[in-house]
Amino acid sequence: QVPLAESGGGLVQAGGSLRLSCVTSPRTFTNMALAWFRQAPGKEREFVAVIRWSGGTTIYKDSVKGRFTIARDNAKNTVSLQMNSLKPEDTTVYYCAAGRVLATTPRQFDYWGQGTQVTVST
Repeated sequence: QVPLAESGGGLVQAGGSLRLSCVTSPRTFTNMALAWFRQAPGKEREFVAVIRWSGGTTIYKDSVKGRFTIARDNAKNTVSLQMNSLKPEDTTVYYCAAGRVLATTPRQFDYWGQGTQVTVST
């Protein structure tokens, strides 16, 4: 089991910011795309953002474009998600994932973290 460990979730007011981080092992990190997904209770896991190993290509869910930024630090084996202008509808559990291809569907990712809760209050 390859570990992915998320951190940075919490409670914030609408309009505020949070930064999520995910630490991976070097074996996971090398040549893999890293992504963030989120899942509310009773709903399917949905794509948020993904970044290629080289960092040169990113894809975002339409509703987070311009508000969220995904970035990776290959030297530190981490991927982050900077979330600005947060809305109550962003409230849910966020998951870090690693996969062999740049993709936006959960089944294309091989490794998952345990998730971190983000709560945006009105």
